[in-house]
Amino acid sequence: MANDTIILTRKVQIYIDCDEKEKRTEYFKKLFEWQDIVYRGSNMVLTHQYLQENIKDLIYLRDDVKVKLADNNKDPEGILNTSRMNTTYRVLSAYFKGKLPADIISNMNMTLIKNFNADRLAYWKGEKSLRNYKKDMPIPFSGVQIKFSNDEKNRDFKFSLFKIPFRTYLGKDRSDKRVLLQRALVGQIKICGSSIKIVKGKIFLLIALELPKKQHVLKDHVIAEASLSVEHPITVNIDKDNFQIGNKEEFLYRRMAIQAARHRIQKASAFNKGGKGRTKKLKSLEHFSEKEKNYVDSRLHLYSRRLIDICVKSQAGTLLLVNQTNKEETAKDDEFLLRNWSYYGLIEKIKYKASMAGINLIVE
Repeated sequence: MANDTIILTRKVQIYIDCDEKEKRTEYFKKLFEWQDIVYRGSNMVLTHQYLQENIKDLIYLRDDVKVKLADNNKDPEGILNTSRMNTTYRVLSAYFKGKLPADIISNMNMTLIKNFNADRLAYWKGEKSLRNYKKDMPIPFSGVQIKFSNDEKNRDFKFSLFKIPFRTYLGKDRSDKRVLLQRALVGQIKICGSSIKIVKGKIFLLIALELPKKQHVLKDHVIAEASLSVEHPITVNIDKDNFQIGNKEEFLYRRMAIQAARHRIQKASAFNKGGKGRTKKLKSLEHFSEKEKNYVDSRLHLYSRRLIDICVKSQAGTLLLVNQTNKEETAKDDEFLLRNWSYYGLIEKIKYKASMAGINLIVE
């Protein structure tokens, strides 16, 4: 990917576009089978990659055992009969060929090796345990598999994936999903490796799109200094100008009000009438948990968006988060801050939006 582009991922609800009950059942069965294979295969690949990485550290093996991880055809001392990336692909093919499309197997292997290489230093230092993929993990595939077309009313989009017909469900979409999918349909933007995820019987398309970065007139010598705090989520200084984004009452108090309502329902749930199962009893409790999560996510998106808009308007090419590392260390010892102030989530959203705008972000 070139430096002037960025990958966006959008979550779009889809459903199987088939009215025949037997076929729909067959399609669903196939998707669940693929999901189970992807889950089992992913853990298998990581086990093999981790073993290959650490076989030289198995001190209980004989000294004359060759431990050089290389293709024997290219290096006489290599212990592999193929390239290291191809080893796990061959493992997946041996177990799941014919049960899973080859495109899914190939994308699984590439994605898993990429994730493993990103974490290998943390594994070596003992700072991180090996990833453990769960049964609801997405089914990956390459972007060339998707070819969109408009539906009959030009409201949603249709596509076929491995001979399974799908249709999007955008509803009253107030985001940019419909615009992005329309641009992908006409070929203005590229569809990259994406995936399908099944959550509680609902199917979601996690589509990755390659977009050009927005071009803004920015000056590298103009520096915006931002500080994150509880009193004001973001405080920005640019030259002599000072901006405060959000306040304690708006963010923290509202969040604690949702927590208090959830706590009241939690205490009352012990007296709910039985007979309908645990899920029915805790339905309202789950509702407030989701409500808090959505509220926090919405606020953090708004704050980060306003911060980047201020930087663009002031032509600030560099954004400096002042003293952030020390604040995060302090928050680890404060249970209240650790529970109620989402430092990490806000920084991640700032990073993403700064990258989109072409602003250089520095975390101090």
